[in-house]
Amino acid sequence: MAEGLKRSLEWPRCDVAELPIAAVAGLALAYAAVFLCAAPFSGRLTGTRDYISYWATGYQLVHHANPYDKAAMTPLEHSAGLAIKATLLMRNPPWALPLAYPLGFLGPRIAAIPWSLILLGCLLLSVRLIRQMHGFLPPGPRPVLGDPGPLSNSLHWLGLGFTPALICLIMGQTTLLALLGLALFLRYHGERPFASGAALWLCLLKPHLFLPFAAALAAWMGMNRSYKILAGALAALAASSAAAFWIDPAAWGDYLRMMRSPGVQNDAIPCLADAIRRWLAPQSIWVQYLPAALGCAWAVLYYWRRRAQWDWKTNASPLMLVSLLTAPYCWFYDQCLAIPALMQGAYITRSRVLLTALSLLILAAFFQLCFVQIASPWWLWPAPAWLAWYLLAMGALGERRRTAGGPLKGCGVATDQGLPSAAAGSNSSVSPRSVCEL
Repeated sequence: MAEGLKRSLEWPRCDVAELPIAAVAGLALAYAAVFLCAAPFSGRLTGTRDYISYWATGYQLVHHANPYDKAAMTPLEHSAGLAIKATLLMRNPPWALPLAYPLGFLGPRIAAIPWSLILLGCLLLSVRLIRQMHGFLPPGPRPVLGDPGPLSNSLHWLGLGFTPALICLIMGQTTLLALLGLALFLRYHGERPFASGAALWLCLLKPHLFLPFAAALAAWMGMNRSYKILAGALAALAASSAAAFWIDPAAWGDYLRMMRSPGVQNDAIPCLADAIRRWLAPQSIWVQYLPAALGCAWAVLYYWRRRAQWDWKTNASPLMLVSLLTAPYCWFYDQCLAIPALMQGAYITRSRVLLTALSLLILAAFFQLCFVQIASPWWLWPAPAWLAWYLLAMGALGERRRTAGGPLKGCGVATDQGLPSAAAGSNSSVSPRSVCEL
C-alpha cells in the first residue's frame, strides 16, 4: 500500500518532444487569441492585412467598378487603413470573385470578423480531417515512456500552430480555403468522389500552388477513370465562373490585363522559382515556370511507378511539398499547404529527435517573423526545410521496416511505402497502446 501511494505521488516522466510541441501550442493560442480579440477594434490592423484587397475587390464589384483597377483601388485601400505605398490587388482567378463579393456590402472592419472566423474554421476543420486520416487516438490511459501514444493526441498542435497557417490567418489570405479543399479531397475522395471533386475548387483559388499535384491527379484520374471527381471539380468551376460572369462580365479581360502588367510580373517573391529567374534571366518570365514544369514531369513519373498501390492519403504528401517548392510564386504563408504532409510524417515517425526538430523549425519561423519582413529573401529556407524534414521522417520509417524485416503495423492500412493510414476505421483491432508500434 505504501509503495502504491509512493508511485501515485511521483511526478510523471516528461517526453523530450513534449516541451517544444507545448511551446508551439502556447504561441499559437496566444497569437490567435490576441489577433481575434484585437482585430474587431483596430482599424489599423484591418487595413494593414492582405484581407483589405479582398474587401476592396468586393466593394468595387458591389458598385459595378473594375476590381483590378489599380488607380481606383489605391485610394479605397488607403482610406481603409493601408499604410504602405503599394496597392494590394486580388490575384486569385475570377472564379474566386463570388467569395469577395459579399464583403463589399459591409464596412472593412465589420466584414473582417466573419472573414477571419471562416479562415479559422478552415484551419481547425482541416487539421481535424488530417488527424482522422493519420493519427487520432481515443482517450485512454497514458502509455509508458517511449511509446508514441502520449504524443499522438497532441501532434495536431503542430498543424494548428504551424507558422505559415497563423500568418495566413492574420493576413486574411485564402490559402487556408485551399488547405480545406485539399484536406476534404484526401479524406473523402474514395467515399464521396463527386463532393471531393467539388472540394478541389477551393484548391483552384490558388492553382499555381498545385501544379505537380495536379499533374499526378490528372494521370490518376485518367488511369482509374475517376470521372465523378472530374465532374465534381468541373461543376464547381462552372458554377463559380457563371456567378463571376453575372457579377462582373468584364472580369476575365480585366484580370488578364492586370496579370500582364509589369508591376505584377516583377514583384520580388521569396521563392525558389523567382530566385532562379532573377539569377538566370530577370527579364524572362518563362524561366519562373521552369521548376514547376520539371516538378510536373517528376510527379507523373512518381505516380506511374506507384500506380498499382496508389493511396492519396499518403502519396499526396511529397507531391504537395514539391508543388510548394517549385511553385512559380509562393509566399511564406502559402506553405500552410504543407500541413497534411508534415502531420502525416509526425504521426508515423517514432523519432523524438525528428519531432523536436519539426517543432523547432516552426518556432524558428515564428521568431524570424519578429525581425524579417515577409518579402525578404531570408524566407527562401522554409519550403526546402519542410521537404527535407519529411524525407528524413520517411527515411527513418524505411529503416524501421528493414530492421523489423517486414511492414509496420500502423494506424491503418499499409501502402506501397509502408505508410500508415486511417482507412482501417473503427473496425480495426489495433489498441491505443499499439498504434504506430512495430
